[in-house]
Amino acid sequence: MDNLLLVGVAATFFAAGATKGIAGMGLPTVSMGLLGLFMPPASAAALLVLPSLLTNVLQCLGRHFRGIAAILWPMWLGIFAGVLLTPLPSLASGAATVRVGLGVVLVAYAAYGLLRPSMTLQLERRTLLLAALVVGYATGAMTAATGVFIAPMVMFLQMLALEKERMVQAMGLSFTVGTVALGVSLGWGTSWHALFSQEGALALACAFAGMGLGVRMRERISASTFRTTLFVVFGVLGVALIAKELL
Repeated sequence: MDNLLLVGVAATFFAAGATKGIAGMGLPTVSMGLLGLFMPPASAAALLVLPSLLTNVLQCLGRHFRGIAAILWPMWLGIFAGVLLTPLPSLASGAATVRVGLGVVLVAYAAYGLLRPSMTLQLERRTLLLAALVVGYATGAMTAATGVFIAPMVMFLQMLALEKERMVQAMGLSFTVGTVALGVSLGWGTSWHALFSQEGALALACAFAGMGLGVRMRERISASTFRTTLFVVFGVLGVALIAKELL
């Protein structure tokens, strides 16, 4: 069983890292979706904190930090508020509840990604900052409950219609904030313990190996085809997680 667990962890983080390398996002979502099928969600979340944090470092670099922070700082604060003051059940409260919640989030995100609604926020600055705070709180609450920080943060960032370079940096910074918030939610001792375990070291190595492969594959894969495939996979994972507990 231990060997099977190690194989599952290695395959999961390699696939998640490759997704990150190709798309610039998706490591926590893929890893939580796959790991949730065969291990407790709280343990899965502990394994992904440091691989997610370290693979986001390069994506945070860029010359647009000041402008991005001027818009998104309320969202980043809201994420921590949501993690610490969430009204939702925590990751440690029960695997069944967390798996169903994570499954619902994945199915909803897959539907959003496949439908690709074209929406742009046109708000005055004060209203935009307030909206960012609300989105951040909701994202933090979902992070503490499911271990992923895609909703509604990613949708909000896409609605800002940032140009490509700014969007990549904004995603990297926001994912880093979400990862740190997840670490706070779990307790950093738990995350460090996971890193120094056999599974944690393997997860980190495979995440970087997969990311390296994904970066090399980025130019060879049609962006639209990969995007469609990725969201279909998210939807299938979500249905599988829900079915695991309800059927």
